[in-house]
Amino acid sequence: MATAKQLIGLLKSHVEGNEERFFDLALQLASAEEQKGHTRLAEQLRQWVEAGQAPKSQTPSPTLIAKPRGELASIIGTAYPETRLNDLILPESVSSELEQLVVEFRKRDILEKHGLTPRQRILLAGPPGTGKTMSASALAGELKLPLYSVLLHGLISKFMGETASKLNAIFEAVRTQRGVYLFDEIDALAATRDGDNDVGEARRTLNSFLQFMEEDTGPSLIIATTNLPRILDKAILRRFDLVLMYTLPTAEAMQKAMSRRLIGFDLSEVIWDDVVEHAHGLSSSDVIQAAMDAARRAILDSKKTITSADLLHSIGRRRDLQALGIWSG
Repeated sequence: MATAKQLIGLLKSHVEGNEERFFDLALQLASAEEQKGHTRLAEQLRQWVEAGQAPKSQTPSPTLIAKPRGELASIIGTAYPETRLNDLILPESVSSELEQLVVEFRKRDILEKHGLTPRQRILLAGPPGTGKTMSASALAGELKLPLYSVLLHGLISKFMGETASKLNAIFEAVRTQRGVYLFDEIDALAATRDGDNDVGEARRTLNSFLQFMEEDTGPSLIIATTNLPRILDKAILRRFDLVLMYTLPTAEAMQKAMSRRLIGFDLSEVIWDDVVEHAHGLSSSDVIQAAMDAARRAILDSKKTITSADLLHSIGRRRDLQALGIWSG
């Protein structure tokens, strides 16, 4: 960790308003932490230095999205995710595509020299809890971009009759403010237009969304998620450069996900075949939360060993919550 001398230097340069010295000391601290093997901390320090040194006009904040106020502000969130792709438990086919997207954005200039651009409109489809939203966070984290989250269901219900103008404001930000824009639960907006529940406002909103999707997205990445890909309008699907299908985790993925969250514990008494069999049908989010629950209980009981019984109990609790409708996974 930082020495007293380093902390004093940082504080002194901040008080004196010497930004150059402040960021120089922060980078020195990042290098020192990296040498100690604290690579994650070093990466976070460098990321914040880079954000602090960016021109002020490019520093992301929630007000940059058409200056949302009142109810609109409540459905648009801004964050700087620390999640990375290595933190996710995903099918290999999905992981490789996400890694390729990162490469395309990082080497955008090379593609453009050959008349190509990165894929910028991505749809993530699959059951709840399979890692779709976390994937958006991980892409933002890898690209060191802010994540702007738009909950479309709230947008429609709160601004009936005004949705198109609100979408216009959001897409104007997409074109002018670089970031990863997450349109969560897009099925609330993009369900088949000839459905029995279709109304004029929903049709107009969808048409506006389609029009905006056709326009230039600037330097931003648009990510939409859906739990119900089958009900989506085909016109929406055609607007995406890439559609990735997420599935419930395999037995191998479950073991890997739980093991990662239990590093530091003795797992020699865990019979993984029994555990993953009992967890069959649960989402990645469920099994991760079950492992973390077992870890919390072990720590509070001063235990260094986690057994199959501990994990089975936690998995059983997740299923009970699902049955009660408290947790949907």
